[in-house]
Amino acid sequence: MAKQRNYLITGGAGFIGSHLTEAILAQGHSVTVVDDLSTGRWSNIGHLEGNPHFRVLVASCDDVSLMREEISRCDFVFHLASAVGVKLIIDRPIETIQRIVRGTDVVIDECSKYRRPILLTSTSEVYGKSEQIPFREEDDVVMGPSSKRRWAYACAKVLDEFLVLAHYYQTSLPVYIVRLFNTVGPRQSSQYGMVLPRFVEQAITCQPITVYGTGEQRRCFTSVADIVRGLLCVPEHTEAMGKVINLGNNEEISMNELAAQVKLLAGSESEIIHIPYEQAYGPGFDDMLRRIPSLERAEKLLQWTPTENLDTIIRSVIADKRQAAQS
Repeated sequence: MAKQRNYLITGGAGFIGSHLTEAILAQGHSVTVVDDLSTGRWSNIGHLEGNPHFRVLVASCDDVSLMREEISRCDFVFHLASAVGVKLIIDRPIETIQRIVRGTDVVIDECSKYRRPILLTSTSEVYGKSEQIPFREEDDVVMGPSSKRRWAYACAKVLDEFLVLAHYYQTSLPVYIVRLFNTVGPRQSSQYGMVLPRFVEQAITCQPITVYGTGEQRRCFTSVADIVRGLLCVPEHTEAMGKVINLGNNEEISMNELAAQVKLLAGSESEIIHIPYEQAYGPGFDDMLRRIPSLERAEKLLQWTPTENLDTIIRSVIADKRQAAQS
């Protein structure tokens, strides 16, 4: 029997973190979640409270004394805690930057002291406005100006990556970095601007489905189940240590097509309407038309590829939102 391991997950009450927590517990390991519930939700993890291998601490990962104690007790750290969503980034840029940078600085510093391996979840946002498609991990990044608030998130996450990799280069700390591309699925909130849950909520309540901009911008959506499977297999491959790895799907869909597909699968009568970016996010909002990952490194190092198609994902989100509305 494999040895039981103790995992620490920052941001474990979030959308991805809660699914990761469930998967690790299902493997027979123990999990401690640290989450201040600023964007995570108790409802995502409340059902796990009776599990003897599960602990949750409602606290911030920038609490140095707490993280020192918890990291000293664990075998591996998944650092997922972060500000999330375009709307939050635009509305609260100070919190976005501070929460990301301070938290990672504390967590990686304590991991370094106790020589605990750590996996950092980064984001496709770090590729910025690059037009070199598909995005490869070693490509140059092209950031927008500092006057455009949306790039604060991307720059803060790039700094996270630099800091984590600095510990790898300077002290050989075991570190892993994954860049996630539009993870979607059950439990994802629309509160912070996430497009698929917003479309679904509008469709099942017969509200207009609001597409921002022209709707010709294209994205690739990945099932949270596929992402969790990828996160769990990364530390099992020593070749992945000290590297950045894209995890995502490389099948594109435009926002207009996504809205139409959600409407169809939900059996909705909702009208699809377009809202200018300025109305949704304020003046001077920047966006990019395409964001497609290269999955070559994930396939080569991890033997990982996504398996769930978008129709299956959309149906799971529709079922989840309808169930939530009834409870």
